[in-house]
Amino acid sequence: MSILAIFLTVFGLILFETISSVDNAIINAEVLSTMSQKARRWFLFWGLLIAVFLLRGALPWAIVWLTNPSLGPFGALTAALSSNPEVAMAIERSSHVLLTGGGIFLIFLFFHWLFLEPKEFGLKGESFFQKQGVWFYALVSIILAVVVWFSVNTNPLMAFGAVVGSTSFFIIHGFRQTAERSEKNLLSSVKSDLAKILFLEVIDATFSIDGVIGSFAYTLSVPLILIGNGIGAIIVRQLTLSNIDRIKKYIFLKNGAMYSVLFLGAIMILDGFGFNIPIWLSPLATFVIVLYFFLMSTKKTNL
Repeated sequence: MSILAIFLTVFGLILFETISSVDNAIINAEVLSTMSQKARRWFLFWGLLIAVFLLRGALPWAIVWLTNPSLGPFGALTAALSSNPEVAMAIERSSHVLLTGGGIFLIFLFFHWLFLEPKEFGLKGESFFQKQGVWFYALVSIILAVVVWFSVNTNPLMAFGAVVGSTSFFIIHGFRQTAERSEKNLLSSVKSDLAKILFLEVIDATFSIDGVIGSFAYTLSVPLILIGNGIGAIIVRQLTLSNIDRIKKYIFLKNGAMYSVLFLGAIMILDGFGFNIPIWLSPLATFVIVLYFFLMSTKKTNL
């Protein structure tokens, strides 16, 4: 990769990790406001280490291992950090399974937001889809069936990857929805700081999975993913500390994050099927989409 390509990739990863974790930062700030100073400091320091090094560090390694089981856990770790061209080719050959599964996960994530989640309506048509929530399950089932059908003829393991992506979505977001529904009770209760820290770690874990999966739309290079996602996680912690009220005023940032998710999911599936996707397309598209919704937010709220 050229220096420019590396810069664009890391920039795209930082931007995507930051905007996709805005909801995470808001939840963190609200829960932290009910905790003691000692507990806040503990979470902001150790929680950052867990978020950057454990979650965002271990997840790419685990994904490489699962898509290359013959490497074993230690082999996957060294392969993920290796610059050996032969190792890179081995990961590239198995990437179709990862890309198809990750693409399905991200596309399901977008349509779940579009059909079922409360939102500020940024584009025409979003309110219409919000009223058709029952069709979410039908639509994603059809998408999965179509991808599996074409995957079977291309590579049966891609079909398995698509099913794993679907299964992962419903498991992970089931946990997330349960945790988010518990937030109001947690804020109004006298739960211990330890219980609140554990709650925040669960929320962090579910949000980090979205970011890590989306990062493979930018690159298969685990070191670049670690750098980009790590910096993004640090930025989210800074937002939690200082500027969360201002960030809330940019009401369409979530929309920008979700349309980026849709675009990245489509890129991953196309890439999985062998389409030649330019390396600059994912970061450029993320920047353009986020900038559009950022400007829309400033116009709406007169910031």
